[in-house]
Amino acid sequence: MTVRAEALNGSFKAELIGHHAPWRSADQVERAVVAWVGWYNTERLHSALDYLPPEEFEAQHHRSQATTNTA
Repeated sequence: MTVRAEALNGSFKAELIGHHAPWRSADQVERAVVAWVGWYNTERLHSALDYLPPEEFEAQHHRSQATTNTA
């Protein structure tokens, strides 16, 4: 789990914090963090998911489970 957390922290720092500095306020950072986490959890292309966004992969999984359960 530590490796994943370190990878997430590295992505966060590289993709959000480093590219948008300097920050004008804590409120600006907070809004940016919320937007980045939303993107990371729903929209980013993930190599382990055949380059699908996590949200789309999960929807496909649920559809396949529903198909399997009705068959």
